[in-house]
Amino acid sequence: MTDHRPSAPAASPLVSAALALCRSLGFEAGEAPLSSLTFHPEIRAVCEENRCRNYSASWACPPAVGTLEECRERCLRYGHFLLFSRAYALEDSWDFQGMGEAHRDFQLQTDRLDEALGALGLKEPPLILSNEGCIRCRRCTWPDAPCRFPEKLHPSLEGFGFLVSELAAAAGLAYRAKNGVAYFGAILLPGEAGTGTAE
Repeated sequence: MTDHRPSAPAASPLVSAALALCRSLGFEAGEAPLSSLTFHPEIRAVCEENRCRNYSASWACPPAVGTLEECRERCLRYGHFLLFSRAYALEDSWDFQGMGEAHRDFQLQTDRLDEALGALGLKEPPLILSNEGCIRCRRCTWPDAPCRFPEKLHPSLEGFGFLVSELAAAAGLAYRAKNGVAYFGAILLPGEAGTGTAE
């Protein structure tokens, strides 16, 4: 993908290291200002329509992730919001098998990124969000029992009320992949707390 990142003040050493790590693993990556984050109730409403069949069926999706305000408060305890993405080629727009394989690979690569972030020596664990919920277990334990792998749980970007195209613009990343599909995730790193907005 073309690098669309706008010019910006020099990033902190932590942010620079995390972005370099993302890129070393084959992701495009950029930082979105916390002040640009908007938590859209209409995106949460789309979740509630349950077109993806993950609503009320996964620890990574609503309502398990909390209310929109709780998601906002959780994100704004961090100081930096990094968006990462990877593009995948498809045969055509009807290549649903290719989309599924790409989604599974993106989740796998996000796990690799999560593990690699441990080398940065963070004083507190980051919050990692990913695309379209969790596919780790054949059947999720929600709501009858705790998550089997809470340390590997990456909640849904959309479930937090984020409009991914808006995040991509704020981070300077291309939203659409040419002749394919792009999947997105986010890393929230410690630092000064921010002030995103809820519509």
